[in-house]
Amino acid sequence: MVNKKKFFKQFIIYTSLLFFSNSAFAYDPVENDSIKGSKAVSSPVKENVSEKFNAGKLIMDHIVDSHEWHIAGHIALPLPIILYSTNTGLSIFLSNKLEDEQVYNGFKLEKNKIFAVNKAGVIDEAASAKLWDISITKNVASLFFSIGLILWIFLTTAKAYTINAGKAPKGMQSLLEPLIIFVRDDIAKSAIGEKKHKKYLPFLLTVFFFIWINNMLGLIPIIPGGANVTGNIAIGLTLAVIVFIITILSSNKNYWRHIIAMPGVPIGVLVLLTPIEIFGMFLKPFVLMVRLFANMLAGHIIALSFFSLIFIFAELNAGVGWGVSIFSIVFTVFMGMLELLVAFLQAYVFTLLAAMYFGTAGEEHSHEEHH
Repeated sequence: MVNKKKFFKQFIIYTSLLFFSNSAFAYDPVENDSIKGSKAVSSPVKENVSEKFNAGKLIMDHIVDSHEWHIAGHIALPLPIILYSTNTGLSIFLSNKLEDEQVYNGFKLEKNKIFAVNKAGVIDEAASAKLWDISITKNVASLFFSIGLILWIFLTTAKAYTINAGKAPKGMQSLLEPLIIFVRDDIAKSAIGEKKHKKYLPFLLTVFFFIWINNMLGLIPIIPGGANVTGNIAIGLTLAVIVFIITILSSNKNYWRHIIAMPGVPIGVLVLLTPIEIFGMFLKPFVLMVRLFANMLAGHIIALSFFSLIFIFAELNAGVGWGVSIFSIVFTVFMGMLELLVAFLQAYVFTLLAAMYFGTAGEEHSHEEHH
């Protein structure tokens, strides 16, 4: 029994180290600068030099967007570059053409951003300002995948309800039906009301499952190449803007009256209170954006930081690295379990707050009822 436990522990550690070592370490031929210009040597000499582990680079490569889908080690899938320039028109090619800051077709990739360059290979700021970049990046590809997955899940489930009409739900139906009822009864009805919740329910269900499924997809790795879609502030910004627009379109005169001139408040106080209320109207969607972005981003950074400790200590001493690896894996598994809960909670909180904003904007009451 002891030998089996020992074997199991070693298997976990070896598997984890093997899985992450490809992205953590690289052995590249590096030119020996000390012999440059030497008359005795006519050609450069190259040595295999082990690069030091860079935890910051590993973490940033995972959480930021890129023009390639990193799989493992030096293996990466190039993604389409789609550019439109008023000078050269439409250009479509794969991102591997711009590897190592190479110039291709008048363009150059530098710090994960594409610039237009002149014939000498120098960045042309004027031409770059007229460049429209609509490339398929890692986050965009992940977004397309999640949209396809969501459509497949719900179209399949809807078809199952048609085929098995009157029968008890099973399979995917048994998973989705409680969640749909939960969003309808505990979020939409409670925040918006029995009468008005139905017209908002399609959006609330869409945003709940979109955030939850993308949160989960971001956790299926914490592996090389994984995309953190909901940890991208652009996604949170887009969802928050949509919520803000729906809130404004749902608003009535009572909503605006309480923002611009709250009933029963002296005019002297309104001078201070009205700007605060107007500011709060814009602050609400901003809080939605930051909450989703920050929570999902922080979870990935913490989990990857624990893994990075293995390689940081291994560079100091191999034995210490092995010892730290046990605690790092345990904490990473704990963070992974915690992130599963956070993935659901963030979808729930975003949907609940959006429903509350919609309900407040369309609330009907008199001044006496308000008091």
